[in-house]
Amino acid sequence: MTLPTVFLPHGAGPCFFMEWGRGPADTWDRTAAYLQGLIASLPERPTAILVVSGHWEAPVFTVGTGKWPELIYDYGGFPAHTYELTFGAPGSPGLARRVRRLLGEAGIASAEDAEHGWDHGVFVPLKLVTPDADIPVVQLSLKADLDPEAHLAAGRALRPLRDDGVLIVGSGMSWHNMRGFSPAFTERSAKFDAWLDAAISDPANREAALAHWDSAPYGREAHPREEHLLPLMVAAGAAPGEPAVVAFRDTVMDVVVSAVEFGRAA
Repeated sequence: MTLPTVFLPHGAGPCFFMEWGRGPADTWDRTAAYLQGLIASLPERPTAILVVSGHWEAPVFTVGTGKWPELIYDYGGFPAHTYELTFGAPGSPGLARRVRRLLGEAGIASAEDAEHGWDHGVFVPLKLVTPDADIPVVQLSLKADLDPEAHLAAGRALRPLRDDGVLIVGSGMSWHNMRGFSPAFTERSAKFDAWLDAAISDPANREAALAHWDSAPYGREAHPREEHLLPLMVAAGAAPGEPAVVAFRDTVMDVVVSAVEFGRAA
């Protein structure tokens, strides 16, 4: 059975594993519930997970090939215990090799890195998605030129993985303006989110719309730098012409944040 692809919000640092003091205590509870229910919502349990996080950029698409990647605590100013979080899922060198092969067959340059660990865009959400850490995980970097069309193309190249039970996950945030989490941005975030909903819901024109995301209402306010949106491009590219749905939406820290699932009807 072919799995859908997912673009999920990975939250703010280790937000799910601490007492949140930068707003209501339940700020991230609904996001956490969505992540915790993701695997059960799929048509079958994944054989592996391929994650593209907004926190790894490389000159070319680069795949982590380590068998047991270490964790990168790439956040600051959080409680001490959040720098001791663990996530013991194995890597999958075999899947990593296949990722490179598929990219190569599509004419897309790639590289590999056996030492690169998992940043918080990988291990923080996956601790909720797979709390037993019993599904192999491979991370693929963004391409540092941040070209949306290149990331859509990478997704298209990786589409066959879905037929073998690999869950392709884009991990980012649909709104990611570090100075734009306040009531002044609530309406703007809602308008950007409405544009995103319309864009992903039109399979025939989806890629053209996403390639020009910065023309969307408040696009550059949503993403002054687009690294947290580009994982969505990979997830979208891996489901060409297929239906998509906003699977989760919430107002978090005064802005609208959503998750998108491709290859799944509403």
